[in-house]
Amino acid sequence: MPTASIEEIDRAVRGDTAPRAFLRTVAAAADVPALRAMAGEASWEESTFRRYADQVATVAAALRTAGLDAGDRLLLMMRNRPEFHVVDTAAQFLRATPFSVYNSSSAEEIQYQGAHSGARVAVVEDAGFLRRLLAVRGELPALERIYVIDRPDDAPDDVLPYTALLEGHTPLDLAALAEETDPADLATLIYTSGTTGPPKGVMISQYNVVYTVEQLRRCLDLEHTAGVRLVSYLPMAHIAERMLSHYSAMCNGFSVTTCPDPTAIATYAKEVHPEVLFGVPRVWEKVYAGVNGALSLDPDKKKSFDEGVAAALPIKEAERNGTVTQEQRDVWAFLDAVAFSLVRNLVGLDQVKVAVTGAAPIPREVLEWFNAVGVPLSEIYGMSESSGPMTWDAWDIRPGTVGRVLPGGELRLAEDGEVLYRGGNVFVGYLNEPAKTADTIVDGWLYSGDIGELDEDGYLRIVDRKKELIITAGGKNISPANLEAALKTIPMIGQAAAIGDGRKYVTALLVLDPELAPLWAMQQGIEFTDLADLATKAAVIDEVQRGVEEINIRFAQAEQIKKFTLLGEEWLPDTDVLTPTSKLKRRGVLARYADEIEQMY
Repeated sequence: MPTASIEEIDRAVRGDTAPRAFLRTVAAAADVPALRAMAGEASWEESTFRRYADQVATVAAALRTAGLDAGDRLLLMMRNRPEFHVVDTAAQFLRATPFSVYNSSSAEEIQYQGAHSGARVAVVEDAGFLRRLLAVRGELPALERIYVIDRPDDAPDDVLPYTALLEGHTPLDLAALAEETDPADLATLIYTSGTTGPPKGVMISQYNVVYTVEQLRRCLDLEHTAGVRLVSYLPMAHIAERMLSHYSAMCNGFSVTTCPDPTAIATYAKEVHPEVLFGVPRVWEKVYAGVNGALSLDPDKKKSFDEGVAAALPIKEAERNGTVTQEQRDVWAFLDAVAFSLVRNLVGLDQVKVAVTGAAPIPREVLEWFNAVGVPLSEIYGMSESSGPMTWDAWDIRPGTVGRVLPGGELRLAEDGEVLYRGGNVFVGYLNEPAKTADTIVDGWLYSGDIGELDEDGYLRIVDRKKELIITAGGKNISPANLEAALKTIPMIGQAAAIGDGRKYVTALLVLDPELAPLWAMQQGIEFTDLADLATKAAVIDEVQRGVEEINIRFAQAEQIKKFTLLGEEWLPDTDVLTPTSKLKRRGVLARYADEIEQMY
């Protein structure tokens, strides 16, 4: 793990901004593919960094003509597509503040963020997004201009097509604009999920951006960065996607393939063969479940593969401990040649150099399985208020932890175990919320709201969110996230929610995996009409019960699941039960399943 002080990273980036770094990238990698999008069946549209910069210069001119100036806000609402990168980057060159709204946001949520930020210009993708924005346009007094990429025929005359940003404008001098940018400029706003009240606007400065990019660059430790392939598929309203596939790509020259549908990431991975891939745990869990589900169609092949994984696990542990022997290396090379490399190629992970998971806990056995089969998966930890990461070890991983503090950061635990962090990536504050800012940043330390544990080598383990710990009627403190991560390793379970705050014992809502549960049922000869029907079958409930009993062995008596309710419906991202990145919305779950929960008590 590379180490560096706050002062060292500060010296490396002092005075820099993302626009200035972008121009250095363009100069060094003008003909490298920058932005790619699928144009049809196995057909791609591609822009080099030179073309990317040319479009930025023209769009910046158009936005300035539209009235966007330094300090103004630009509201963006679009799927992952090249136009996002062009418009966002152009706004940065104007020293304006672009920010993204989640695509699922209601008209009321758009109104809140648009009004709270004082957005002057908006760029949205299509008729659906436009309709929601127009519904509240009268409540956005600062909004002066709207552009839409796929403009519907019935759009109001003053709603302009995206082509109006690309045509009829003399490109601005990007070098001159970049010189005017200031590290104190706000690069973006990240609006929090608002689970404990109205969303807060997390202010991320240009200094925060270049500081974080430098931290990540040192952690990645790649021989070169220009042209490194990655897929952008998570919402750009989320700090992880924005930091990796937008800011880091601008500054390092990554080649970004945009994937407009997050559920299509598996298909895109097979096409792109990414070299760097970030995924929330559910992404990795689905790959893991899919591979094992496909293998289970041939029991002998599944048994052989599982034996190979079992043999590889201690080899990978020996590698981490520095005790691996040549004989062990030879064994793993054989397993890789006959099995593991074939699986990696099948799912498009054969060229991954850095694989990262974050935003929620991943089951340890899933992470170790990927390592065993040759995918270097590691956990990262951070939050919007730290511009993304606080801890990460891309190479020296310790399963069950989220790594050590990043170079240029300092980390310690408060008396109650809360994780505190200090570094140049700590956000400026909450927009228009000085009191909440003062509660979150104290003497330069960011109070994360997470409870953690540090081992003797500085590796951090996250216990849970401070506000989400289950305190049973008997006074026991229990981490629901750790329980839920374990429960999701039951092959037929796709999602889990642990219940028990203020209760005598812990229960769980378990959701059948919509792909693997039907597959298992068919192999067992169980007849069913749909997932809801399958959840009522005695054989299915018994199989899940066996899995719960195996999980319970790992936990203390007070933490064990005493009862569960099996649900035959899919929990989808960006709903009342899951965030856009598939984190549990606990309040939503408790509200939707209040009756089912009461029946367990």
